[in-house]
Amino acid sequence: MNKHKKPGNIVSKVVIYIALIVLAISIIVPVAWVFMASFKQNSEFIGEGTNPWALPKKWFVQNYQVAFQDAQMGEFLFNTIVVTVLSLILILVIALPAAYVLSRFKFRGNKILNIIFMAGLFINVNYIVVPIFLMLSDWDTALGFQFFLDNRFILALIYASCHLPFTIYLLSSYFKTLPRGFEEAAYIDGCSYFKTMVKIMIPMAKPSIITVLLFNFLTFWNEYIIAYTLMDEHGTLAMGLKNLMAVERTATNYGIMYAGLVIVMLPVLIFYICVQKRLTEGMTLGGLKG
Repeated sequence: MNKHKKPGNIVSKVVIYIALIVLAISIIVPVAWVFMASFKQNSEFIGEGTNPWALPKKWFVQNYQVAFQDAQMGEFLFNTIVVTVLSLILILVIALPAAYVLSRFKFRGNKILNIIFMAGLFINVNYIVVPIFLMLSDWDTALGFQFFLDNRFILALIYASCHLPFTIYLLSSYFKTLPRGFEEAAYIDGCSYFKTMVKIMIPMAKPSIITVLLFNFLTFWNEYIIAYTLMDEHGTLAMGLKNLMAVERTATNYGIMYAGLVIVMLPVLIFYICVQKRLTEGMTLGGLKG
């Protein structure tokens, strides 16, 4: 029986490996091409006989200097880092206790709260960005000075609040799969509810926490519509990239445009590489425990 299954298993493995190789090539090649293009001069993009796949004749690092200095991409990068880090901290501080309580405790109103958070999954924040802007604008008018608009902390707070339903849903789904024996042992040892959550349950939920961090990081880092509506002087990287693309496209400075793309992509790639190993290890350990 096993001998008859071997050819089929081999074919399925070959198909899977081919699909993975094609997927990897489709991701790596564009990223590598943009990286190489960011070091090229305009003469390597325009004119007869130019090869778009050729390596740069000279590594023209001035493209990055112009992007950081003239286009102020450094300031946009700093604003994006501040907003993203604040958003992730806020969303974890709020979502972790909420997800733990909703998934592990039974109390009056538990089902209603779960339904409310589930309903939040179907709200597209892009549809309510104008009411949010009008509300913040009215609050600034009542204060007599600008505080809520063009404020990095307020933008981070809005990001976190808009993604709370998804984060709580994902974390609570994972908390429900954890065995209750760990909590019971902690209570016997004298641990409080809070200490049990912090010392035992949250470390066990590390794979889901890393997944939440990855998804939310990508969303916050690349978000444009809310930032463009609410921010002005403290714009994010997506706003700076749009301005850079508009200016340099008119001036046909393609190398500077690609340098701006690399500035946006590189932190995402670094963050993904840092969390990917931990995510894989956590999922493997979770599977072994299960």
